[in-house]
Amino acid sequence: MVKPENPNSFRTGPDETGHFGMFGGRFVAETLMPLILDLERAYGEARRDPGFHAELASLHTHYVGRPSPLYFAERMTEHLRAISAASGSQGGAKIYFKRDELNHTGAHKINNVLGQILLARRMGKKRIIAETGAGQHGVATATACARFGLECVVYMGAVDVERQKPNVFRMHMLGAEVRPVQAGARTLKDAMNEALRDWVTNVEDTFYCIGTAAGPHPYPAMVRDFQSIIGEEVRTQMLAAEGRLPDSLIACIGGGSNAIGLFHPFLDDREIEIYGVEAAGYGLDKLHAASLAGGKPGVLHGNRTYLLMDDDGQILEGHSISAGLDYPGIGPEHAWLRDTGRVTYLSATDDEALAAFQLCARLEGIIPALEPAHALARVIELAPKKPRDHLMVMNLCGRGDKDIFAVAEHLGRGEEAKPDKTR
Repeated sequence: MVKPENPNSFRTGPDETGHFGMFGGRFVAETLMPLILDLERAYGEARRDPGFHAELASLHTHYVGRPSPLYFAERMTEHLRAISAASGSQGGAKIYFKRDELNHTGAHKINNVLGQILLARRMGKKRIIAETGAGQHGVATATACARFGLECVVYMGAVDVERQKPNVFRMHMLGAEVRPVQAGARTLKDAMNEALRDWVTNVEDTFYCIGTAAGPHPYPAMVRDFQSIIGEEVRTQMLAAEGRLPDSLIACIGGGSNAIGLFHPFLDDREIEIYGVEAAGYGLDKLHAASLAGGKPGVLHGNRTYLLMDDDGQILEGHSISAGLDYPGIGPEHAWLRDTGRVTYLSATDDEALAAFQLCARLEGIIPALEPAHALARVIELAPKKPRDHLMVMNLCGRGDKDIFAVAEHLGRGEEAKPDKTR
């Protein structure tokens, strides 16, 4: 990475020290610095190697199933236009879903994992470790390791192990070892802590496959680059469908990899509105995981970003109904985009996400993951206020198979979700 040649561009950076403005960098143990520098060199070489890109493109096509469709959500559009009409307006955006939940393994995570696993193989690493919250990154990592015959260890908070049982079973079926983390709140932050401890202990043969656009440099930029295929496809697909680019983009944000993947190819198209949606949990005045709305700059997991922390700098526990958004920080590029004003960051509560989850299932026959249901909650709010010729794209970054038991419990219908053993 080099210093941005065009300071007026939002698509350049980070600088050579891994910073997006004041955010990013690499704050790691001295033991890890040689590994981080090796990774940076290896990624730099891979980026310049046509063979690397050709192999990744082949996997996208023949293994992942890309490009994922850009789907006109007709009934959702009609429903929200009816709401607009009921308020005395004739507005209502035309809504498209970028359907990355149709990827192999059921989410956007596989885009990044395949890139990192190919990089690990170039570096001669045989043991792969990962952290996971909702389990989708863990499943994607276990899948790629099975595909290439690599050892896989996945750290997962014990709370998430319980609420994401389908994905835990999938990881086991794929041959991965899932290590429940009992420390702290026993969620995503704690899983990442344990993965970093493992990496420091096993520096020779281990590659840490980070699942989001956070961590020490070069991870935030590297994960962004691997996920940017989402936005690149949307540009091509929207031009084919509508003859022009979208007017707005919207995606959910935990660490923010699906969002930065959608946003990045459009950042210099300044006429396009861009929205990221954090998890407001029980409410921004209660327990939540909205670090941009309720946090302040600090250092966690190797980078400086916005974090939920107290006045003494101690990290607070985040909360979200969604295990994938239950993280007290955010990727550093999002922190920078927030401070520059290029992206508008909103939030959605657990209840709003649950309502959006159910509405999408009933109107479109698509059961979304709880993560993108947060973004859909804001689509439901924003779309009726836009003109009818407004084109809005939401990244439907994961499917809801993993969440049906958790949603059933929240709706008081847990017995319905259990399999009938009499059949």
